[in-house]
Amino acid sequence: MKLTVNGTAHEVDVEDDMPLLWVLRDELNIKGVKYGCGVAQCGACTVHIDGEAVRSCQTAAADVWGEVTTIEGLGTPDAMHAVQQAWVDHQVAQCGYCQSGQMMQAAALLAENPAPTDTDIDIAMNGNLCRCGTYNRIRAAVKTAATKLQEA
Repeated sequence: MKLTVNGTAHEVDVEDDMPLLWVLRDELNIKGVKYGCGVAQCGACTVHIDGEAVRSCQTAAADVWGEVTTIEGLGTPDAMHAVQQAWVDHQVAQCGYCQSGQMMQAAALLAENPAPTDTDIDIAMNGNLCRCGTYNRIRAAVKTAATKLQEA
């Protein structure tokens, strides 16, 4: 099976129904995507497929329809994505476990809606759980990233 992940083409020998999460972590050694619940309810495993935020724990490898982007591919080698930088600036992460999924969901939101309201942010981020409860900092970081992306 051929997959393009973070701009690199890969050939993997896996079962068609293997979840993308395990292909990324176990076959390609891409560890930024996290296992959280396994049933697409927490968002820790969020990646982009052709820019759309998806839960990789419930996406079969054979069902991948385009290029996969993980947190490792969100920015560039020379600069963090505006969302990543906003997370640092707002010190969003506490334990950090959910944060790659949070950032991937936020980046997808901002690609679709460059000027989200608080309600837009709350709705888009609703499926991403943070055990540490940093939701206010997450919202502030999304707003900061939106401003930075609009300035660019």
